Amino acid sequence: MDTFFNAEISDQDMLSQWFNTALVTQSNAERLDIFYKIQEVLVRKSPHLLEEFLPNILNFTTDKSADIKKALVNLIEEISKLDETVLTKVMLNLHMLLCDESIPVQKRVIQATITIYRRMLNWLCKAPNVTKDMEDAWNQLNSIKMEIINMIDSDNDGIRTSAVKFLECVVLLQSYPDPNERKPVNDFSLDDVPLTLKVARRRKLEEEANKIFALLIRFNGSQHISSANLFACIGALTNIGKHRPVFLDQVINAIENLHSNLPPTLSTTQVNSVRKKLKSELMGLIKHPSTSEYIEVITPMLIDLGCSQQDILKSMAKVDDRAKRQPKRVNDSIETNNVKKARMEIDPDLDTQEKQLSAAELNEQYIIDNLSKSVVIQIVMKALQIVPDTMPAQFKTDYNDLLKYEQAGHSKTIARQLAYQFVEAGVGPGSKIIGKSPLLLKLPWQVPKIEEKTKAAEADENKNEKEKRKERVKVVRIKTLKLAEITKPLEKSTKENLLLEAVKRILTCDKRSPMPLRQKVIITVASTFNDTVREHILTFLLCDLRSHLDLALAWLYEEYSIMQGFTRLPDLRRNSRLDQSYNTLLNSFVSSSSSDAIVLSRLLLEAPVVTEQVLDQLCIICRDEQRCNWSMGLLRDLIIRRPTRSALFLGALLTHTTHESTVIRECAIGHMLDLYKRTELQVPINEFVSKNLEYLKQTQPPEKFFGHAQGRLNGAETWNDDLAKACLQGYVSILPYNEVLIHNLAKVYVQTNADTKRTILRLLEGPIRTMGMDSTELLKLVEECPKGSETLVTRVIHILTDKGTPSAQLVQRVRELYNTRVSDVRFLIPVLNGLTKKEVIAALPKLIKLNPVVVREVFNRLLGVHGESCITPTELLVALHLLDQSKVDLKTIMKATSMCITEKQIFTQEVLAVVLQQLMDQPTLPTLLMRTVIQALGSYPRLSGFVMNILQRLILKQVWKHKVVWEGFVKCCQRTKPQSFTVLMQLPTPQLKEALEMCPELKTSLNEHLLTFSESQRAHIPNAVQEVILGTAITVPPQPVPAPIIADGQPIGTTIEPLPPGMD
Repeated sequence: MDTFFNAEISDQDMLSQWFNTALVTQSNAERLDIFYKIQEVLVRKSPHLLEEFLPNILNFTTDKSADIKKALVNLIEEISKLDETVLTKVMLNLHMLLCDESIPVQKRVIQATITIYRRMLNWLCKAPNVTKDMEDAWNQLNSIKMEIINMIDSDNDGIRTSAVKFLECVVLLQSYPDPNERKPVNDFSLDDVPLTLKVARRRKLEEEANKIFALLIRFNGSQHISSANLFACIGALTNIGKHRPVFLDQVINAIENLHSNLPPTLSTTQVNSVRKKLKSELMGLIKHPSTSEYIEVITPMLIDLGCSQQDILKSMAKVDDRAKRQPKRVNDSIETNNVKKARMEIDPDLDTQEKQLSAAELNEQYIIDNLSKSVVIQIVMKALQIVPDTMPAQFKTDYNDLLKYEQAGHSKTIARQLAYQFVEAGVGPGSKIIGKSPLLLKLPWQVPKIEEKTKAAEADENKNEKEKRKERVKVVRIKTLKLAEITKPLEKSTKENLLLEAVKRILTCDKRSPMPLRQKVIITVASTFNDTVREHILTFLLCDLRSHLDLALAWLYEEYSIMQGFTRLPDLRRNSRLDQSYNTLLNSFVSSSSSDAIVLSRLLLEAPVVTEQVLDQLCIICRDEQRCNWSMGLLRDLIIRRPTRSALFLGALLTHTTHESTVIRECAIGHMLDLYKRTELQVPINEFVSKNLEYLKQTQPPEKFFGHAQGRLNGAETWNDDLAKACLQGYVSILPYNEVLIHNLAKVYVQTNADTKRTILRLLEGPIRTMGMDSTELLKLVEECPKGSETLVTRVIHILTDKGTPSAQLVQRVRELYNTRVSDVRFLIPVLNGLTKKEVIAALPKLIKLNPVVVREVFNRLLGVHGESCITPTELLVALHLLDQSKVDLKTIMKATSMCITEKQIFTQEVLAVVLQQLMDQPTLPTLLMRTVIQALGSYPRLSGFVMNILQRLILKQVWKHKVVWEGFVKCCQRTKPQSFTVLMQLPTPQLKEALEMCPELKTSLNEHLLTFSESQRAHIPNAVQEVILGTAITVPPQPVPAPIIADGQPIGTTIEPLPPGMD
């Protein structure tokens, strides 16, 4: 970072290093510092590298730091001043920055656009030809301009101010200047736009400027404009009026309207600031030569704003000089000598007027300092003697003109009139400047054209006046003393204090006084007098609104009567907005009682009208989980008791049925169900919940489900469980009250995604149980079963049959659906208990192929967990063993049988014994017989004796002819040793040998067992069996038995070897 002044590193390498560092660093401050260094090098030191590194610079457009983005906007503004060709590459990034979420970034873009717009328009006008890139950049800049124009309605005060300044710039650039004035060097106007420029025609630019100027005029006259925006708008309008006199008439009218009707939203301090701003701008405006014809309009406003007539005359002097010089330049034919002569005649009078003006100012200040009450009384008493009986015509004219510019009876007005008389008489401090001289000044009320009188006429008038005065002196008149003329009126602050004290005494008077009379007095005062009194009474009521609730309601009705014209409008409230007064009063009461359910309920239920602003406050209370129950109950009462506005209140209540909070949502749905019992409200509720249901068809949730009102501050691009539940919960809640809606739900279900479908299936349980299996609409849904809604219909059937036996109607419809339209065996699961044994056994091959969880549910239903069953456990297990293996594989049957045997509460020892007995009675031994025998023996060891009996019966059935059963037979013998040894020794010798080869363990155990036998016990076992078991030949001990006699009389030996040939 210290390589900024390193001469050994080239600027190009240094910039590359800085860009790389900015990409990897995590510190915003460090990146901002790097960015400023990059700006300095590219703008001040090496502008030739700008084109190379511009893409790297523009990559900062997507940076997360608002400071970096502001610095980027500043850099774009700077490089646009260096090279206009860069504008074609940066305009899109500038537009992206304008759309940024950061308010400071948006303001900085608007400020930079003022410079960029001027540069772009100037570049287009001076370019020899307009390229495609230039045209695209101009179009993009126009899009930015339109967005900034729309930002004049932004919620942010600073953005509106910046937008006003930009609009001022556009109007100045796209309008014609005053042809009589010398054009400044850097000023750009429509005169600079070539007529051959196609992308920016003069006529279109001028029309756009006129529309924007009209927009500024409307914005300036808005009743809700802020003081900062008003300051900016006044400055913009007056600046436009100075530089573009064609708009001067509209500017003067706009300022005059604003002066007479300031926005009611401004505070007292803001009003004073705005008046100072108006005074400053008007004083600057009258210096412009084009405002000479508007002096009659501007002067009263300036006087009302506190300007003296002398200040106005001083500011107008330059205008008069220019007005006198303009004819001189135009009328070149006038002879130079005449002009010089005229100027020589005028100069002395001008000098005298200036001296008289200075003298009058000194006299005026002197009179103000010394004009006391006693002096005024002395002047009046002396002047009464020379007052004529009839008012002179000239005095009447002068006095009427005076009233247009001065306030009658004001001390400053009297001092100003006397000051001019002092100048004429040569008395007072001003006499030191000029002495005694005839008054040449035009008096302030004589600024409009006054015909000058000739010296002869003045002499005659003075002579007549003196004669009249002499005549009047002779008449002695005594004027009656009037108290009103000699007493001083109370000051405004004193009057207000006395009024407030009186109101305070009325409010705090003894409560034992007649309540209706006291209430009438307070309400009359509150609705008639000024804002100060109203605020004082309002503060008193809000201190304990519950005790003063009757008084508050009476005041509301009085305000409503005034607003509707039922009561005469008080004089002190002629200029106030009546609807705003009522709304403000009701808002104050609601805000004060937002935590008091009783006061707020009575207030809103008994008020003459509930405005939308108050409804918004009530909705804010409804979004509080602690207060939502009673506040929504109040909203429900408003719907019922105010039918004319029930649609508005109902909409507010239904909006909360999709709130993010479960507590608020369920509370709103509960009140909605109460209202749904009313026939007149069913249609709007149906429309609302159906519209929410239709939203589920869209790929992403609508904007209405987000924001502070819904409790979801951040939007979502996909549906989640919360949003889907918010859309559905209101709809499914009214299903028991309007069962027809189930069909629309099935249609929407088909068009939703998998997650939403799961949410629908979860929410259905409660409403479907309430509807019951006797519901006509549910039976109709099962019968029709729209394509794609099979899962929904199955879920409905499951819910209906979960805790009871399915009805005959439901079973019949499911049976018909399965046999004719839908071959999915899952439809049969809920109604298995209602099917015949034959139908159940026929469906078993398909049922046991389902998911293990589903198969267990099937067995639970068949085994009587959900009610009576058409098949017994014994019949079920036997049927499973006898299933056709061509329809279902052996492995699936094995899983099904194992699942049954594990249910020991159902498949007891006795049940399994019966099952095995029935399997043994089958003509053909089942393949899984021995597997079931082994499992039964494992579950119930006491069945070993019964199993030995089965094994012996299997020997009689020649079990070795069935390979699978034979293998199971051997395994069973292995597990039941030594009880199975007796059974094994009953096997034929070849089968015994095969069994021992299949399980060598048996041979060892059987050998040991046989050796424990006595000779007498072994005598009962065939020798061949013993040989197989022992593995050796058995030698028979000699017996005293005579040897057999052969044919030739020779005895046969005892050997067991075969006889020689011929001896057999």
